[in-house]
Amino acid sequence: MSTELLPHIELNPATPATATVIWLHGLGASGDDFVPIIPELDLPEDLAIRFIFPHAPEMPVTINGGYIMPAWYDITAMSIEREIDEQQLFASSAAIAQFIDREIARGIASERIILAGFSQGGAVAYQTALTYPKSLGGLLVLSSYFATHKTVAINPANQQLPIAIFHGIYDSVVNELLGSQALQSLRTMGYQPYYRSYEMEHEVCLEEVMDISGWLQARLK
Repeated sequence: MSTELLPHIELNPATPATATVIWLHGLGASGDDFVPIIPELDLPEDLAIRFIFPHAPEMPVTINGGYIMPAWYDITAMSIEREIDEQQLFASSAAIAQFIDREIARGIASERIILAGFSQGGAVAYQTALTYPKSLGGLLVLSSYFATHKTVAINPANQQLPIAIFHGIYDSVVNELLGSQALQSLRTMGYQPYYRSYEMEHEVCLEEVMDISGWLQARLK
């Protein structure tokens, strides 16, 4: 496996970072997607959070006619459950785990590293956070689904992982039913996720941004 990190954007705090949020974009987007939200989070400077936004590799996506675009994995059929290339998802998960490894090597405690993911990025974040061998600070999943809920091998280090799931009730891309199914799967696995839905489509709204800010501050205070 390559030890070279995926291309990415990094935003550093004014003072040396003491926490890191690694944030994964959705299908066809890029790491630039969520950069504009960071100022809107209005986080206290003394939290000293570094934000990392990896860019997904480019690959053909079957449901989009084989068009090559940024994707964490191929989606082969758009059934409600999604048919995906699980091996590609595992490869993306391994690539994100490398970012976590590097942050720990840079002196960030694993308990102060949070994974966030939107849509397809959320599916990768589920797999990465739940299987990572050191305790993480939290998992934030936006408008997404738990693609590997039947196969995930949870690492005991993250059996108590704080998880927040946010979803739009009018989401026509990833039906909110999938967010609810993820919630139920996690509860069955012993987790107690925080779940909130919003009157929005497959997007991010201001109320949600405020909730993300509050959740991050609670995790990293």
